[in-house]
Amino acid sequence: MKIKDVLDLLEKVAPPQLQESYDNAGLITGHPETPVSGILFCLDSTEAVVEEAVRKNCNLVVAHHPIVFRGLKRFNGSNYVERTVISALRNDVALYAIHTNLDNVYFNGVNAKIAEKLGLLDTRILAPKPGSSDIGAGLVGELAAPMDEIDFLRFVQKNMHAACVRHTALRGRPVQRVAVCGGAGSFLLPDALRAGADVFISADFKYHEFFDAEGRLVIADIGHFESEQFTIELLYSLIREKFPTFALHLTETTTNPVHYLF
Repeated sequence: MKIKDVLDLLEKVAPPQLQESYDNAGLITGHPETPVSGILFCLDSTEAVVEEAVRKNCNLVVAHHPIVFRGLKRFNGSNYVERTVISALRNDVALYAIHTNLDNVYFNGVNAKIAEKLGLLDTRILAPKPGSSDIGAGLVGELAAPMDEIDFLRFVQKNMHAACVRHTALRGRPVQRVAVCGGAGSFLLPDALRAGADVFISADFKYHEFFDAEGRLVIADIGHFESEQFTIELLYSLIREKFPTFALHLTETTTNPVHYLF
């Protein structure tokens, strides 16, 4: 099997043309014709992840986040991006990212995985692209039965392995309809409100953005890494289904740059 065979499979699920204009999804280092010895799945490509790939004889790293967002002008190892790329090139490890194109698909997408973890039913795209019902940002669905707000937030914290949940004031109402967006999703707050969501689960809300809820729903910010960490399970399962005997590994390296003091 060659790198291009893996990429062809992933890009049937999340075509590259669905990525946002600012994104840099795709094959960042490596050549499509290279035979694959093993695949390591991660959220972030870092130096430690490349080192782990080498130890596990994996010459392809499939990440959600691209290590390179903008063009690199120098390769002297002055920052973690340059060092990661240098390490990948030196060790013949291909780095591939499947980012906002995977965010923007409904079937087997990032938000569908979140919905699965939370048991949401009757899901649909929160902000569909014009002319499509299964391409767009975010997702909204229903709980099987209404839950108390505090119980639901604790349920989210547990199921999403979140260290904490930053949230707006509770409204004293049951939670039934839930909107989700993996990663930074504050731009979807108006869509969550229009959808009639009781809670909007996402990450990276700024202080003043919490005011925008205005008591109309509960914003639950669970952290960027926490909201997307199960994406690697999704990617693993997509490849495992097609290549069941191939050497596939979920990273054992924690790449979350945010730490919490309790």
